[in-house]
Amino acid sequence: MPEVWPGTAYPLGATWDGSGTSFAVFSQHAQRIELCLFDDDDTETRFDLPESTAFVHHGYVPGLGPGQRYGFRAHGPWDPQRGHRFNPAKLLLDPYARAIEGEVTFNRAVYDHQADYRDHPDSTDSAPFVPRSVIVSPYFDWGTDRRPKRPRRDTVLYEAHVKGLTATHPGVPDEIRGTYAGMAHPLVIQHLVDLGVTAIELMPVHQFLEEQFLVDRGLSNYWGYASIGYFAPHNKYSAWGQAGQQVQEFKHMVRALHQGGIEVILDVVYNHTCEGNALGPTFCHKGLDNASYYRLSPENGRNYIDYTGTGNTLSVAQPYVLQMIMDSLRYWVEEMHVDGFRFDLASVLAREEHYVDQFAAFFDIIHQDPTMRQVKLIAEPWDVGEGGYQVGRFPPLWSEWNGRYRDTIRDFWRGEPGSLGDFASGFTGSSDLYEKTGRRPSASINFVTAHDGFTLTDLVSYNQRHNEANGENNADGERHNRSWNSGEEGPTDNEEVSQVRRRRQRALLCTLILSQGVPMLLSGDELGRTQAGNNNGYCQDNELSWIDWESVDQDLLAFTKRLIKLRTEHPVFRRRRFFEGESIMEGDLADICWFTPKGETMTLANWEQPSGRTLAVFLNGDELPTLGARGERITDTSFFVLFNAHHEPQRFSVPPELGHRLWRVEVDSASPKDPDRPVVGGVTVPSWSVIVLRENGSS
Repeated sequence: MPEVWPGTAYPLGATWDGSGTSFAVFSQHAQRIELCLFDDDDTETRFDLPESTAFVHHGYVPGLGPGQRYGFRAHGPWDPQRGHRFNPAKLLLDPYARAIEGEVTFNRAVYDHQADYRDHPDSTDSAPFVPRSVIVSPYFDWGTDRRPKRPRRDTVLYEAHVKGLTATHPGVPDEIRGTYAGMAHPLVIQHLVDLGVTAIELMPVHQFLEEQFLVDRGLSNYWGYASIGYFAPHNKYSAWGQAGQQVQEFKHMVRALHQGGIEVILDVVYNHTCEGNALGPTFCHKGLDNASYYRLSPENGRNYIDYTGTGNTLSVAQPYVLQMIMDSLRYWVEEMHVDGFRFDLASVLAREEHYVDQFAAFFDIIHQDPTMRQVKLIAEPWDVGEGGYQVGRFPPLWSEWNGRYRDTIRDFWRGEPGSLGDFASGFTGSSDLYEKTGRRPSASINFVTAHDGFTLTDLVSYNQRHNEANGENNADGERHNRSWNSGEEGPTDNEEVSQVRRRRQRALLCTLILSQGVPMLLSGDELGRTQAGNNNGYCQDNELSWIDWESVDQDLLAFTKRLIKLRTEHPVFRRRRFFEGESIMEGDLADICWFTPKGETMTLANWEQPSGRTLAVFLNGDELPTLGARGERITDTSFFVLFNAHHEPQRFSVPPELGHRLWRVEVDSASPKDPDRPVVGGVTVPSWSVIVLRENGSS
């Protein structure tokens, strides 16, 4: 039997030093913690961790190294009314495990309470039914890996799912499809490079587990918003197979993406875990110290405060929980070389007592941390609790998923009345949301579609959700999608309806990619991906959610590439600062001017016209607040962008102020293949379309 030495309380987790492994785990209320080691036959050997320092139980086992599987058992009071749920019959994961092996098999044993008496502990051993933590080696040859460090204003985000992106890709070998290795395949990276995106935002890759209600339906947790291991890459996305190898495979993926100039942003879920409420399973935190890890009702510690809609909320105000989150973030930056994070339900992290606090400890620690100040921080600025909608209210350093932008752009392009002012604000970077907090246009992560909701194709093809496959009687998912089916619901043979749909897709893409701020494209939207009207594919790990690489809309793909190329080449579409509506150079036009289709300057009455569905904007390339590396002033070409969300064509006149300039059509979303033509006096913009005019000298 191996010896167990006292070891040290830091670092937390299992740390191999070349001679043995140190174990340290936090539990304020446990009376003792057992370390459980498993051999190749899954025979378990238990040791008490011999020391406890400041609520950290720790020990050191000489000779123990990478590949060793382990877990913990926590001894302490069973008193649910006070929040204590200690049950040594339950094998627990290490919250700091760098790798996790295996999956959960749902059996009564994975629940800490008896089926009929939830305040009575269940004594069945859960070890045969739950995963194991695995000791890993930290060593990896990063070679010459360098972070792209793309400025935020130059970023084009691509939200993707590790499995969904590559599961059917014909150029990726079968054995690595749907894995980190598949994501690192040259053909996948080349698609991203050719498309022009600069950063891939990966849906959750922290280790997550299945949920019984889905397993009972024959479904699975596809999206992964059910984290349990905040330091471990999800093991089912690994092609390499051996315990702990997913860490090496993940690093290989990051290195390959960096070589292609692509940053890696992780969608992280620090607001809750997959252990659910008092009736949920016990895998880790609930068994180690339920009262410390989770926010519990002060009236009855058996009940959880739920700001997430999942049954529980992590107690970020607890120092060791906050430390766990920060240690996790730093680990993924320093050891795994990722470039930033998108925080799911980020408002939860800013709740001190019950309200969202812009001066919360979480923000203070993030802002002073030298590692976190160097990466991209993106908030999903809402949760399901009272006062949780915080769009525009996050502090400096943070960008936000701009939900108001999504809603406004969708409304405009489905012909909703009274949306001109909000549309203009969104197109120019939402200064009304972000300027007052000292932020710049890049604070706005602009999107019209995301994993949660319709794809772009479905947005113009369905009025209603069609989620029957989820097994919830089509009652799940968003009801109010701000979508329009263009005349018929779902697939159609009507060419007129199909043409309207294609125009609206391209118009939405034009708006998104040419707006000030940071555009985020949903993976597959450039290819014409559909989910058959399912707007909540969280449990659809199948062809419904995967990209169908055999049915690519090549015309839409080419159009998207051209738009991103236009944005990349012209800083007028990605300004460092908000528009002022004034001129920098004396006698010049303002940096931005808005016009009616008749070429007249927009008035207050024009902006407030309920039926307004047309708009034109002049973007002055001579008025950029941008300096080069040596302080020189940078200028760009000027553009005149024409929007027609009307069901009929509209004639747009070139305003007299711009009449001395020569214009050519750069983008025509109605005729995307051959847009280049001169414009004299004006141009007719077809219904549901955008035309972008480019200055081509002066007369």
